[in-house]
Amino acid sequence: MPSSPHLSFIDRFITESDKALRTLATGDKASGKASPARTITEGELSDSERQHAANLMRVNHTGEVCAQALYQGQSLTAKLPHVREEMEVAAKEESDHLHWCDERLKQLNSHSSALNPLFYGLSFGMGALAGAVSDKVSLGFVAATEDQVCQHLEKHLDQLPASDHKSRAIIEQMLEDEARHKQSALEAGGSHFPSPVRFGMSLMSKVMTKTTYFI
Repeated sequence: MPSSPHLSFIDRFITESDKALRTLATGDKASGKASPARTITEGELSDSERQHAANLMRVNHTGEVCAQALYQGQSLTAKLPHVREEMEVAAKEESDHLHWCDERLKQLNSHSSALNPLFYGLSFGMGALAGAVSDKVSLGFVAATEDQVCQHLEKHLDQLPASDHKSRAIIEQMLEDEARHKQSALEAGGSHFPSPVRFGMSLMSKVMTKTTYFI
């Protein structure tokens, strides 16, 4: 349920700090929407294919940790109550993605990234800064971020082993949801970021994907 618009900044800070701890531990419960891979039979994967799939899903898991941080930071500093509520609703759906990726990592006998706390902190700070500037910039930052996420999810669909149908189902649903988040942010009044800003965000995204693939 969205937080009350009457909460003070300190109250919201405490709430978001609690969410941070839960995200980095096991993730918030969110809506509890079942994984799209739940009814799909596990395919035959070689050891190398299983490792590659796990590495890709680790990147996706960290991406969802960053998404949680981004939305929580923006919710903390957003000026209009309806914008804060929109951030919180989107964060709940992103939390479903986080759980799906975590579940898939366990199925692949792998683990989440040790760098998650670092990327959480960076994303939270950027989200809070964007929200402090203006709601229009905050929503624009969401749209630009989701655009980056969609691009790397599309690449992962191309890179996944052909027989990893479970991971594919998860990524396809995530891609659909992220594209919708991007469009919703723009329709809500988000600004279109200039090319230099988007380029900088792309470089940061590459640092995250390259490091968490291995760590």
